[in-house]
Amino acid sequence: MYLKSNLIYYFFIILSLPFLVHSNENEDIKSDILFLKIQELESEIAELRNKMETQNFLIEKLLRESLAESNDYDSDNLETLTSNADIRFEGIDDPKSKDQIYSAAILALEEQNFDKAFNLFTYFVESFVDDEKIPLSYFWLGEISFIKNDLENSKIFFLELISLNPSHYRVPLAHKKLGDIYLKTNDVESAKEKYNYVVREYPNNTASSLALQILKNME
Repeated sequence: MYLKSNLIYYFFIILSLPFLVHSNENEDIKSDILFLKIQELESEIAELRNKMETQNFLIEKLLRESLAESNDYDSDNLETLTSNADIRFEGIDDPKSKDQIYSAAILALEEQNFDKAFNLFTYFVESFVDDEKIPLSYFWLGEISFIKNDLENSKIFFLELISLNPSHYRVPLAHKKLGDIYLKTNDVESAKEKYNYVVREYPNNTASSLALQILKNME
C-alpha cells in the first residue's frame, strides 16, 4: 500500500514537470519583457531630458536677449572689443576678416593664451555668420571656460552649440562635456545619464568611447 501511494505521488510529479517548466519559462519571458520595457523607458526619459535641457536653454537665451534689448543693449560695443590692445595682432590689416580672426583665435588656443583666444572666439560668434566655424567657436568657448573652471558659462556655450547645429560633428563631444560639468559639480546621476546618452546615441563616435571609459571608472 505504501509503495503504491509513493508510485502515485511520483507519477503526479512527473506529469506536472512540463507545466512547471513551462511556467518558469513564462516567468522568465515576462521578466525579460519587463526589463526591455524598463530599458526603453529609461532611454525615452534620457532623450526627453536632453530635449528639455536644450529647450530650457533656448528659453533662457530668449529671456536674456529680451532683457538686453529692454536695457538698450548697444551692439556697437563689438567695435570696442576689436580695438582692444590684447586682440590686435601683427600682419593683419583688416580686423573684420573672419578667416584671419578665427585663425588668430586657434593660434592663441594652441599657445594656451586662453584669455586672448576667448576674446577672439567671442568676437567671431558675435560678428560673423559661418555654418562651420561658429559651432566650433562655441565649442572652444565652452572648453576654455571649462579649463578656467567657469562651469556655468561652459555649459551655456556647449548648449549653444547643440541647439545651434544638432548635426554638427562636435555635438557628441559637447554632450560628453556636459557630463564632465555635471561630474565636476558632483551631480553624479546627471553625469551618468549624460554619458549613457552619448554611448547610446553616438556609439561610433570618439566621445562615446570617452564616456564609456568614465562610466567604467565610476563603477
